[in-house]
Amino acid sequence: MWNGKNKAITFSFDDGVTQDVRLVEILNRYGLKCTFNLNSGYMGVAATAPDAAGRWHHRLTAAECKDLYAGHEVAVHTVTHPTLVGLPEEKIVWEVEEDRKTLEKLFGYPIVGMAYPNGPNDDRVAGIIRAHTPICYSRTVTSTYSFELQKDSLLRFNPTLHLSNESAEEVIDRFLALETDRPQLLYIWGHSYEMDNSPVSWGKFETICQKLSGKEDIFYGTNKEVLL
Repeated sequence: MWNGKNKAITFSFDDGVTQDVRLVEILNRYGLKCTFNLNSGYMGVAATAPDAAGRWHHRLTAAECKDLYAGHEVAVHTVTHPTLVGLPEEKIVWEVEEDRKTLEKLFGYPIVGMAYPNGPNDDRVAGIIRAHTPICYSRTVTSTYSFELQKDSLLRFNPTLHLSNESAEEVIDRFLALETDRPQLLYIWGHSYEMDNSPVSWGKFETICQKLSGKEDIFYGTNKEVLL
């Protein structure tokens, strides 16, 4: 239960790109909270070309990140965004720990969360993170379409759904209509650059945020606040 409420909403966005400026403006306007998963090794790096969908992935500088994400949470996304499955243990630990240490130095608070880069993860990777880092939770990219908590598997925590999922609005409406006597969580993730060319446009995202905001029976928190 969150501050006496049985329902909570949290967002998670990856990569620390320039489109996050617009994203944060919208989230702040509607009192919504997000965790931003950052690659410290790519801060300030500009894309040399758009992706296949024509979207640019320019990364925010360290100074821009520090100012922008105030009031939200930042979390590990590794230094250089590699797929961790199959990497040597020492490389996994380095990618996670060096990113965490850099982010802690920049933002001035303990970093305890993470999102897996590129999605793939397994029990081995989660076990290494558990044994060698202070990371307490790590998000996957596997949608559950459910609002149940996963307290026994926080290092492989599955979100409710990706923002651009075709079921997003139906799931959101189902959550808002839900009456429950036990904790239920709506966890939405994505990348802000996707809204430059996606079924979920910036206008549609703002409409979703407006729909989710201001509910007396809902707690709005960062990943850390709702999971830990």
